[in-house]
Amino acid sequence: MKNHHFKVFIVEDDVWYGSMLQHYLSLNPEYEVKRFESPRDFFAQLHENPDVVTLDYSLPDCDGAEVLKKIKEHNPDSRVIVISGQEDVATAINLLKNGAFDYIVKDDDTKDRLWNSILHLREISNLKQEVETLKNQVGRKYDFSQMILGKSEQILKVFSMIEKAAKTNITVSITGETGSGKEMIAKAIHYNSDRHKLPFVAVNVAAIPKDLIESELFGHEKGAFTGAVTRRIGKFEEADKGTLFLDEIGELDINLQAKLLRVLQEKEITRIGSNTVTKIDARIVVATHKNLLEEVKSKNFREDLYYRLIGLPISLPPLRERGNDILILAKYFIDGFCKENKMDKRTLSPEAQTKLLSYPFPGNVRELKSVVELAVVMADEEMIQAEHITLNTTASIADLLNKEMTLKEFEIQILQHYLDKYDKDVLLVAKKLDVGKSTLYRMIQNGELKMK
Repeated sequence: MKNHHFKVFIVEDDVWYGSMLQHYLSLNPEYEVKRFESPRDFFAQLHENPDVVTLDYSLPDCDGAEVLKKIKEHNPDSRVIVISGQEDVATAINLLKNGAFDYIVKDDDTKDRLWNSILHLREISNLKQEVETLKNQVGRKYDFSQMILGKSEQILKVFSMIEKAAKTNITVSITGETGSGKEMIAKAIHYNSDRHKLPFVAVNVAAIPKDLIESELFGHEKGAFTGAVTRRIGKFEEADKGTLFLDEIGELDINLQAKLLRVLQEKEITRIGSNTVTKIDARIVVATHKNLLEEVKSKNFREDLYYRLIGLPISLPPLRERGNDILILAKYFIDGFCKENKMDKRTLSPEAQTKLLSYPFPGNVRELKSVVELAVVMADEEMIQAEHITLNTTASIADLLNKEMTLKEFEIQILQHYLDKYDKDVLLVAKKLDVGKSTLYRMIQNGELKMK
């Protein structure tokens, strides 16, 4: 317990011996030591929840075993060190079984052993506190309102679906474009569910060679095939009692889809080269950027597996549909990059913000992160200007039709793109697009087109 006085209560009816222990332990300024001559006086102060109690086993009106029992009933986390006038192995074992932290015999070495025992106990307490702190940090880290930033209506709908998914073990299917954060959603579901203390295992189906995916998912025995030099546990077994996230499930080979369906139905796997059946209990979350129903129609994906996997569908909106979430995320990535690289804080200028908001981000959140991190590097001063933001303008036109806009809005986007591409040369743009220069000048004057 690092940030408060460590409370030590001494229960000892021998005044001289108790005073000696109190004086000795008080030499450590971090210890707050109190002494009690009877169990009754001690019990009256038990509400203070001492970190450790040193307990004389042979008390006049109540033996140490009874006092230990009452301490543990009041606060199971209180540590009790029993000090006895005699060495009785059977008594010591019984006390330790019933929750005593240590059993020390009264002799010339007692105070030194007690000192060391409390030091050891403090180390354990500090480690326990650190573990609890880390657990809390992990909990906060995966609190989805913290890890998935945004206030748009679209992302709030996703939050609602995550909450529903986290309350049950239903299979979840996440759809969304590349870079939109599908694995982040899967983690948010896992770490907010009853399985949060158990494994989260992620497999990118598309990244594993076709001939290794079966072994990766289901495991293999030694000698099952050439190169299988040791037994291997598959991802399903790894994720037992936890969550298995299968990313890009649409890429799974059609022949393996039948085996996956069987595993999901039977809740058991058989390693390659083995006849032994292993029961598994893994919550399944899948993700894909493909339209699986279209894949079913095209005979690339089994219909029965599709209906087994669809479960609770969560559609993750592309970044271009999330409005001001772009700026919230950009600020988060900029602040994180500056902190990580020990740089002064950077801020987006209004023009830079407008430039980000007008871009369709085909690479979504992943692309935004790399764009703003490069902008931080390019900016010489505190303010990030529009010219520091490098966008893939070719992709922006190619992906323009993904946005739902009015014809007028499409026109503005196209004209702005060409103005940016040809360094704001109005006459050249008018010629390239066969549009009147007076139209361009009017739109610039109205603020529909930007010249900065």
